[in-house]
Amino acid sequence: SLMRPKQSVQRVSHSTGSAFVLALALATAAGTVAAALPQPVGRMFVYAGVPLNAVGIVVQDVAKSQPLFVQQPDRPYNPASVMKLVTTFAALELLGPDYRWKTDAYLGGPLDGGVLHGDLILKGRGDPKITVEQWQAFMATLRANGLAAIDGDLVLDRSYFATAAHDPAAFDGEPQKPYNVGPDALLVNFKTVKFGFAPSAAGDAVNLQVEPVLAPVGVGHPPRLAAGDCGDWRATVGATFVDRGTRAEAAFAGRYPAACGEREWWVSLLDHPTYVHGMFDTYFRAAGGRFAGGWKNGVAPAAARPFATLESPPLWDIVRDVNKLSNNLMARQVFLTLATTNAPPPATTARAKETVQQWLARRKLAMPGLVLENGSGLSRRERISAGSLARLLLAADASAVRDEFASSLAVAAMDGTLQRRFQNGSVAGQALLKTGTLEGVRALAGYVIDAEGRRFVVVAIVNHANAEKSQAA
Repeated sequence: SLMRPKQSVQRVSHSTGSAFVLALALATAAGTVAAALPQPVGRMFVYAGVPLNAVGIVVQDVAKSQPLFVQQPDRPYNPASVMKLVTTFAALELLGPDYRWKTDAYLGGPLDGGVLHGDLILKGRGDPKITVEQWQAFMATLRANGLAAIDGDLVLDRSYFATAAHDPAAFDGEPQKPYNVGPDALLVNFKTVKFGFAPSAAGDAVNLQVEPVLAPVGVGHPPRLAAGDCGDWRATVGATFVDRGTRAEAAFAGRYPAACGEREWWVSLLDHPTYVHGMFDTYFRAAGGRFAGGWKNGVAPAAARPFATLESPPLWDIVRDVNKLSNNLMARQVFLTLATTNAPPPATTARAKETVQQWLARRKLAMPGLVLENGSGLSRRERISAGSLARLLLAADASAVRDEFASSLAVAAMDGTLQRRFQNGSVAGQALLKTGTLEGVRALAGYVIDAEGRRFVVVAIVNHANAEKSQAA
């Protein structure tokens, strides 16, 4: 398997190789001095209407000191989500692959016969992935530790991050898209609600399932079941989402084609504290607890011992979601956490940037023109050159965290953002890559392994209005 390349390079299938890499090898004489972009590749960009001055490329054998060929390697481009490679490699080295985030619960009063006479305090430390299942387990732990009822309120300690006010509509005017959710020290379930649609067993109606069910989110009737092709089903269901921060409503006045089968729609609703309070109210009650209080911001007692703790999966598991699935919110949570390796909390974006820059300096990884904004690539301002990314990938290949980093990348034609790409190509199963996509941006960076087991660093970035047409190149 390519998931652990140190141990598996020699086990890669020799029946197929990277035709792309082999063709490039034929296009250069010795491979010791970087050549210009091979003409066939250059022509494909031209056919796509992409001028070569909008393209940055580096291809290099990891065992060689010079690239096989380059195209504008030093010009900074917007890399889109490929910027996550910088964040995740830095995190693996600075935090360690086994780093875990902790979310603690503290008692704000005496516990008598299972009843807390006071507030329950929740302190978040930026866990990027508290799922519904993990939250349910956290509520079960509270109950198992003897908490049956709370007479007070829920106090939310979100002070581990000190982030600026976040406008979810600022990037692209889509405030309810999950990728536009802002980071928070007490992030739960990505602050989203899943609406599931499916024809009923009788075939005469639509079953609408909502997860999680939150008291502040009102949900109307499901759409009508209809005939016809599935098509753009999200447009036909006539969805209306009204989000007031502390209250939200969802309505579906249209129709749902039976041909669609089962479909899901994830929507970001409510503000962070209201969402966490709703999650607590729903799942603490589901675990058999009693709670009727509100919420308020506060700070956990400094020297108190936690009553219960929710621990995240290890970082090596987290970065797999960040890179394979290109999760922007998780990347931003990880990026902010980096600031805590350099200074005590609260973590700020400015400190996270300084931490990454200092780490790069210690690693002697030159990245002229690097611009970091949030570490996720969901940005119009972030910049990095193809040469800088190639140096990063080469350093990662020689790092003690090489396996964890490489296995976080999507495998061509097999999983993540590459599951449907390269299926008919000779790099299927033999390339570990991070993709990047924004309007006017297409990027790809990672490792390609040829039929002889040689590993090549491959970086390609296109910034142009026709970038979406450059995939063939």
